[in-house]
Amino acid sequence: MIPIKYNIRSLGNRKTTTLATALGIGLVVFVFASVLMLGAGISKTLSSTGKPDVAIIIRKGADAELSSAIDTANVAIITAPKQVARRANGQPDGVGEVVVVITADKIGGDGVSNVQVRGVPDDVWEFRPDVTIIEGRKPRPGSDECVVGQAVRGRFKGLELGQSVELKKNRPLKVVGIMEAGGSSFESEVWTDADVARSSFGREGIVQSVRVRLINEGAFEAYKRGIEQNRQLGFQVERESVYYEKQSEGTSAFIVGMGGTIAFFFALGAMIGAMITMYSAVANRRREIGTLRALGFGKLSIMISFMLESVFLALLGGGVGALASCAMGFVHFSVINFQSWSEMVFRFQPTLPIVGGSLAFAALMGVLGGFFPAVRAARLPLIKALKD
Repeated sequence: MIPIKYNIRSLGNRKTTTLATALGIGLVVFVFASVLMLGAGISKTLSSTGKPDVAIIIRKGADAELSSAIDTANVAIITAPKQVARRANGQPDGVGEVVVVITADKIGGDGVSNVQVRGVPDDVWEFRPDVTIIEGRKPRPGSDECVVGQAVRGRFKGLELGQSVELKKNRPLKVVGIMEAGGSSFESEVWTDADVARSSFGREGIVQSVRVRLINEGAFEAYKRGIEQNRQLGFQVERESVYYEKQSEGTSAFIVGMGGTIAFFFALGAMIGAMITMYSAVANRRREIGTLRALGFGKLSIMISFMLESVFLALLGGGVGALASCAMGFVHFSVINFQSWSEMVFRFQPTLPIVGGSLAFAALMGVLGGFFPAVRAARLPLIKALKD
């Protein structure tokens, strides 16, 4: 085998073309890794919203809370089964909520977008103890007050502490608090009193979802059977964690698909660049190749040597691109959730598998870009190479 230091020295001798090709591959890897990180961030944000010991009940046939409707009279039936945990006062640990979407102006002249508003009962803070007020206070029950998730805070006009946002025309809500929810999708919502949301949108007498905390995770199947077998109710039951995983599928698939398409065309350009670089190397090193053949190195050794050189070049650029993509972990990105049709804020999620996969993708580009030049180098006639 030809020593690897020969390939490394060859790359150093062609600094300009090596740098240009490496940067092109690095850009592709940066885009590829960033797209995967955003997809992972979407999945993590929505999956962290759900708890495995919490069941969510919506109308049968509905694919999300927004398209569901449950009579408030049925909330007591839904929370009555023995599988539902009880609070210290003996009441079932469950909440019925209203979900609506409003249009709000984005800060900075970026037009308008949808914001999800959740109408919650006054005991929601007991049901979700992980949601905390980090500034201001909780809204008073029955009042035109609201709290805003920190992810959308300041991204829309009126969504800042002390300001007001219109729930509906001539029905402003005053922002009295900012809430944090451990990075979950609740941080992209506005919470107000359930009765205020119902009366504003003419939804008196209904909620759109009911959530119950079960006595343990294992009680889910028995609870699900009991609710869904009652055909008069017409409800469907899912674990909250599973529900939010499904909610992330459409948005995540769209982001990854769109980004993957962009990365694919970028990759074609980068591979062509690597191929041109390696063809140029073969053309400029014909005498070297002939000398290697004369010294006894076979065609396979020369082919492998040029392939390794192409892979080293790709990994050099891929390493830079993967390292740069890790900085995206500090970036927030907002997209429309296709299930709720409201804007949600996510963070890029760097992980070792994504970084490793990106480097593997770079190596693959090196293999594909270097294969044909390596074959050409191996097939170069010995006598002709020595004469050039």
